[in-house]
Amino acid sequence: MASRALILIEGTRNNGPLYVRKAQHFGLYPVTLSADPSRYDYLAAEGIEAIRVDTGSLDALIRECDRLRVTYGIAGITSATESFYSTVGKLCQHFDLRGPNPVSIERCCDKFAQRKLLAQAGVPIPAYGLAANAAEVESSAAEIGLPVVLKPAVGAGSSGVRLCRTIDEIAEHTTYLLGGKHIWRSSPRILVEEFAQGPHYIVHMMENEPIGIEAADFGPPPHFVFRHGIFPAPLTDNEYGRIADVSLSCLRALDLGWGPACIDFRWTKRGPVVIEVNPRLSDGVRPIQLAYGIDLIAEHIKLVIGDEWDLHRRHSHFAAWRALLPDRDGILDWIGGDRRAAAVPGVVDVRLYIKPKTPIVRKGDWQDSLGYVIAVSPTLAETETALQRAVDLIEWSITPVSDPWRIGM
Repeated sequence: MASRALILIEGTRNNGPLYVRKAQHFGLYPVTLSADPSRYDYLAAEGIEAIRVDTGSLDALIRECDRLRVTYGIAGITSATESFYSTVGKLCQHFDLRGPNPVSIERCCDKFAQRKLLAQAGVPIPAYGLAANAAEVESSAAEIGLPVVLKPAVGAGSSGVRLCRTIDEIAEHTTYLLGGKHIWRSSPRILVEEFAQGPHYIVHMMENEPIGIEAADFGPPPHFVFRHGIFPAPLTDNEYGRIADVSLSCLRALDLGWGPACIDFRWTKRGPVVIEVNPRLSDGVRPIQLAYGIDLIAEHIKLVIGDEWDLHRRHSHFAAWRALLPDRDGILDWIGGDRRAAAVPGVVDVRLYIKPKTPIVRKGDWQDSLGYVIAVSPTLAETETALQRAVDLIEWSITPVSDPWRIGM
């Protein structure tokens, strides 16, 4: 029989390539099942087998995995994307493989259900309400008090998430969400949430163990597009302990004791407040590996295939990253400086996602980024200096388009 296969359901532009390379490193044969494999350019570039299948159909996925079992022994099934993690759990149950509890994943991915479970467990969260129409959105916002955050009850990557400071902004974004422009992954329901103010932190976890805490911030409001991150976050022992304790309470409340998770917090006047729990690895696993020597994708794959995993720190550095965010819509004339940026001492990775003449249409979510820079060194000051030097070397020009309909033509 040929090599054992690791089945990957869909992919992502950041973690997707890392999963296939690490699977190969372990002597596994990665196979990606996707509704549209052409979305992932790394599959063709690295010669990875990709099979077109309706990933929204559990039956279709079961049939395809059954077919693959004739040729390969399936070592495990997983995904790099949260929206298919429940499906992964169901496939693992069907084939008697190690995987997450699909019921727990589905509850967690429904932000309203997640809020209810966290509130019942006494976990500190923002005030919230659920709305299915404009009147209910306004009523919830009035009860909570402005400003509020509106977001789809089921979604990821900050898609459809907006800070609303006025009634007019609430009405505008509600119209956007319910008026046919937003693509819903479930029946249209809007979570109306108190705007918890304070520094933002992300806890990266595997099983019931906090790996570390990252400090992160966003680009300009009203959207929540990640702009900058530092790992590990410069916290006191007391602050770290309080956040770690609340993180473990989240996992217990949501029954997420298996596999990876990342938990978003704001440190507010009342201490750490949970913004949301994501039952997956963050897209930003590289800084963790650079800072601590822990390869979370490798350890996740070990968990999936039943190998012994190891989360001990090999070293202790500071890693920081910066997303390259455009300040306008239009057509990208040129972008450059990445080679000079990559040559800055301490810079370990520079990546540009787009090429000249690409239409730029900001959506206020993860897709807005033009690329990123990552730096690492033994001290926070050195790391941030190297990162800023590199970012300053990358330049681009975007020509605004007077007629927005021309963008993308």
